[in-house]
Amino acid sequence: MQTKGSSHRLSTMVYRSRIPTLLISMFATFASIYVAGRLWQDAENRVYLIKELDRITGQGQSAISVDDTLKIIACREQHKKLDALEMELAVARQEGFTSKRLTETNGTYSKRRPLVVIGILTRFGRQNNRDAIRKAWMGNGKNMSPISITFAGAALKKMEDNKGIIARFVIGRSANRGDNLDRDIDRENRQTNDFMILDNHVEANEELPKKAKLFFAHAADKWEAEFYAKVNDDVYVNIDALGATLAAHLDKPRLYLGCMKSGEVFSEPNHKWYEPEWWKFGDKKSYFRHASGEMYVISRALAKFISINRSILRSYAHDDVSAGSWFIGLDVKHVDEAKFCCSSWSTGAICAGV
Repeated sequence: MQTKGSSHRLSTMVYRSRIPTLLISMFATFASIYVAGRLWQDAENRVYLIKELDRITGQGQSAISVDDTLKIIACREQHKKLDALEMELAVARQEGFTSKRLTETNGTYSKRRPLVVIGILTRFGRQNNRDAIRKAWMGNGKNMSPISITFAGAALKKMEDNKGIIARFVIGRSANRGDNLDRDIDRENRQTNDFMILDNHVEANEELPKKAKLFFAHAADKWEAEFYAKVNDDVYVNIDALGATLAAHLDKPRLYLGCMKSGEVFSEPNHKWYEPEWWKFGDKKSYFRHASGEMYVISRALAKFISINRSILRSYAHDDVSAGSWFIGLDVKHVDEAKFCCSSWSTGAICAGV
């Protein structure tokens, strides 16, 4: 039989045992609220970061990872392309090769997207080459007299409107800024209006890879075209064959098209194709797969990729090898097209060395 004192002690023990239980329950409740709050904050942060990534990449100011860059670009492009692709391809085949893709401006659809922007990489002292190209295939494709070269702007505009093809000579500036070399180019450009002058690039043979990279970056920033082509200034281009070939590849959002090769890496300093970083290519000293430098084409997504990441894309001794290295490890469609092998001319060829 329990006494009054023992009953009091028992009730006190029960009361005291309830206090830790209550504290634990309160702690668990507060912890749950804290964790839920952090999860909600993390979710908000993720949404914010995604929006910031879209904003920054849309302005072309970020050196984000290559995979993220291509995923963002591809996603956006595919949403725009899928619905209209079959219709556009049918129209392209019927009308020849001019891309009829429409772009939206202030809520109205009016202006078609160019098919290709061609950058003809040229140098100082090569006006004869440029005049030969102007007469042979720039503009209306017909031979022009030396006097009519000064009115080539109208012919260029006609080629852009009728064929969807934009062509520009690409050149940098003299190491002695403002000298006779620069003045001659400025004078020629005032007459022909067919140059893309890279004001922040110094012309030098060893800087050709950087020059090609800057062409793609600036062209992608200025023109929203389907494709972008690099051409040497000693190459004849068959404009009709080029247009017809590119029209057949409109369904490839990440296209790298050209005369594909690998080839030996030369470690001898006196060799014409010497590669100072030859040791980076392994014991067999063979280049990775890349398009020959006389002429090659990339799609809009790859040109934008170069534009966004121009500050971190490295270069080797040659521009064609450098371009091939920029796409290593990416989800890129390499297309080996014999018509782009400019060393030989055949029926239906795209280009030929002159």
